[in-house]
Amino acid sequence: MTFQELIFSLEAYWAKQGCVVSKKFGASGLPENTININFEGVAGQSFGAFNVGGVSLHIEGSANDYVGKGMSGGRIVVHPSPKSDFVAEDNIIVGNTLLYGATGGEAYFRGLAGERFAVRNSGAIAIVEGVGDHGCEYMTGGVVVVLGSTGRNFGAGMSGGIAFVLDQDKQFESMCNPAMIDLQKVETDEDKAQLKELIENTKNSPTLWLQSVYYKIGIKL
Repeated sequence: MTFQELIFSLEAYWAKQGCVVSKKFGASGLPENTININFEGVAGQSFGAFNVGGVSLHIEGSANDYVGKGMSGGRIVVHPSPKSDFVAEDNIIVGNTLLYGATGGEAYFRGLAGERFAVRNSGAIAIVEGVGDHGCEYMTGGVVVVLGSTGRNFGAGMSGGIAFVLDQDKQFESMCNPAMIDLQKVETDEDKAQLKELIENTKNSPTLWLQSVYYKIGIKL
């Protein structure tokens, strides 16, 4: 099923519907892409909160804080309109505290995110152009790919999961909290294969940036 809606500042969209799906079909939700909803506009707080398997939510526009809070499955995509005249990777397109407490699912953000990106994430996969302070704070699982710079205190209390960060300006080490994380370059075939697979997932996200991402990270198609 595919729907199209126009939204402006609608708070906690899909939280109630996600609960209904979970109650009826269980924790695993529905088969992949059973429900696809495309939006245009600006989403309010907690868009896609508690999203579940089989549900894909796509915004052509932007979103506020707590996108994907507590999500356990499904896919969330936020990207600017093709008619936009700004450079997506240089502008904030989603707010703070995205994927707070997420346990699964995928999220793709064609633009910058605010502070505390993927805080307490324990299983979600996410790709974003850049994040503010305290990224991946208290993260225990999942994978985050940051295709640009981060703010300070990245990885504070991070006890699990993996973060791939594109360190173009060679400042990332100074932005990390080293108490619980180890830094290493993406050099092994296994790491490169994992990163390539994650990036290729953006092919499932409309108007996203597969070619430019490959160019940035130097992996050939």
